[in-house]
Amino acid sequence: MIQINQTASFAVEDILFCFALESEAAEVFKGHNVLFTGIGKVNAAYELSKAILNKKPAVIINLGSAGSSSFQKGEVICCTKFVQRDMDVRGLGFELYETPLSGLPPILEYGLKMDNLPEGICGTGDNFEMEHKSDLYNVVDMEAYALAMIAMKENIPFLSLKYISDGADDNAAEDWTIQVHKAAIAYGKILGLIEEAEAIS
Repeated sequence: MIQINQTASFAVEDILFCFALESEAAEVFKGHNVLFTGIGKVNAAYELSKAILNKKPAVIINLGSAGSSSFQKGEVICCTKFVQRDMDVRGLGFELYETPLSGLPPILEYGLKMDNLPEGICGTGDNFEMEHKSDLYNVVDMEAYALAMIAMKENIPFLSLKYISDGADDNAAEDWTIQVHKAAIAYGKILGLIEEAEAIS
């Protein structure tokens, strides 16, 4: 059983652990119900939609690396709000980050809070952001918005934890390569998968 907060806990076998890349999961999540979506919103949406149909999870836990200029490298942030940071249709009179005619606000609020973790707002886009300047979001990734939106539409509880691997700046690519393998160990400890985490640390 994994305890998310005081009111939410789930049996491990009912959880779908959702990563973009195998390197973010390492050996910690071997033997568990894991989905690797590939990079980007389209891949994430397609693979999660298939997995929901086939596996019918009780909860989706999105785990992965992310950039941030607000949090420190090595921190794990619980994201409960999501922005599609590469959606810009202001030329037709819509708000920045608003998906036209979707009925959704620019900031999607859908995500469980996890006790003892700082909260963040995740900006998702199909580019590796290296010049983060927006004040609207403080964590940067390439999949979470799509996953959160699908979970919301399917009425499935959703938890998104992001391991800060880089500063979303001009050192981001080098930092990500060095830091990404540490994410799985951090998640293993936070989620109580202690034996696996200790085995590779």
